[in-house]
Amino acid sequence: MNPTTVLLIFCGYVGVLLLVARLTASQEAKASNTHFFVANKKAPWYAVSFGMLGASLSGVTFISVPGWVASQGFTYMQMVLGYLVGYGFIMAVLMPLYYRMGLTSIYGYFASRFGPNAYRTGAAFFILSRTIGAAFRLFLVALVLKLFVLEPLGWSSSSQATLDWGYAVAVLVILFVIWAYTRQGGLGTIVWTDTLQTGAMLIAVGYSVYAITNALDWSWGETLQHIKTSPMSTWWVWDDWKAPNHFIKHFTAGAFVATAMTGMDQDMMQKNLACKNLQEARWNMGSFSIVLVAVNILFLALGLLLYTWADSQSLTIELADSLYPSVALGGSLGWGLGLVFLLGLLASAFSSADSAMTALTTSICVDLLDTEKRSNSEATDLRKKVHLVVAFVLFCVILAFSLVQDSSVVSAIFTAANYTYGPILGLFAFGLIMKGTPIDKLIPWVATASPCICYLLEAGLNHFYDFSFGFALLPVNGLLTFLGIWLLTKKQ
Repeated sequence: MNPTTVLLIFCGYVGVLLLVARLTASQEAKASNTHFFVANKKAPWYAVSFGMLGASLSGVTFISVPGWVASQGFTYMQMVLGYLVGYGFIMAVLMPLYYRMGLTSIYGYFASRFGPNAYRTGAAFFILSRTIGAAFRLFLVALVLKLFVLEPLGWSSSSQATLDWGYAVAVLVILFVIWAYTRQGGLGTIVWTDTLQTGAMLIAVGYSVYAITNALDWSWGETLQHIKTSPMSTWWVWDDWKAPNHFIKHFTAGAFVATAMTGMDQDMMQKNLACKNLQEARWNMGSFSIVLVAVNILFLALGLLLYTWADSQSLTIELADSLYPSVALGGSLGWGLGLVFLLGLLASAFSSADSAMTALTTSICVDLLDTEKRSNSEATDLRKKVHLVVAFVLFCVILAFSLVQDSSVVSAIFTAANYTYGPILGLFAFGLIMKGTPIDKLIPWVATASPCICYLLEAGLNHFYDFSFGFALLPVNGLLTFLGIWLLTKKQ
């Protein structure tokens, strides 16, 4: 697709987002921190649920998961099925807790259960986790713009050895757009922009499947038969218990990943807390979890079909993450696929990054700067400054990642999550299960030591026994944090 056309599509999409932001940010909203943080707790559950799909899937699912099919097959679904267990726990235990305490930031639970040090520790690990995750996700859309717009126009270099200023400007523009349409309405705006963006993403995937099957001249029955019989459609891994994607590891990891990265994540839970009451929040989470399973199957099926088409056209795919953009923007399936791909890519990137920027701003303001105890005008002024600083920090992290990234993005995000969400999981688990009160001032040391021990444990087992926990390292990390806090309690 012509790079100028890509640029025009980007500008048009940005214009639509800014229009939605203007329509949803009333004068009352602009002056209200409650509207920015939790949409005045008036968000309709069905809009929140649909928008959460986009935030949960993001550019990682949109690009990396289809590309993962060649090496991992459909084994990712083992994790997705494990998600359902985690979502059930969230609806049954965590959401009632958050609503009963009337929290704006879910890490306020740590303050009442443990003390101020645990409170700040939990918030700090979330801020670190979400900053890394948002940077990975935004890296994807910026990379596609670099490959298919900046480099063809001569505005960017293909070298990764030094900082590419053309690429840096592209990242800066993307972050400026997100900052611009979230700076006033916050979550009150994101509920509606994410609804729009989730729709764009799903339309893109559906049309992509249709375009490939139509080009191959297959009926839907033939398409399903091809997916069913393909070696790449393998779901289950039972034979090699050392493999990181063994069923037990993947399913267990899925349950804990969903619990930690959704139920104990301010970004995702902030949307749930925007619902009118607990019942509607449960409707939101229940419908979201069911649809998410179907959507992930669709993405994996798309990946299989993309590889089938690439093989039929003798296309060389050097990186798994380049599969979908290479086929969609290569022109072999027509300009329409390129158009919907770009819209879906932009939607997937913006839908995760806008909520991440808002959640990071919320956590810093509420958890670290204690804005809820300040006057409304002072808190609003501080919140706007923090929002801008968050955008700048994301900019720096994305540029740093662009120089060192050398693996599949979806794997990189979950690898980072194994280390950064583990202490949060351990803190919540101890608080919910145990009765004792640990030494609050020592909790930050335990939360820091646990990921370090996990790193050494994973490296040692992999080196000496060729064994990897894979994504199951997250619950191991949480368990170590839990045990460390228990030891602190026993010493009192």
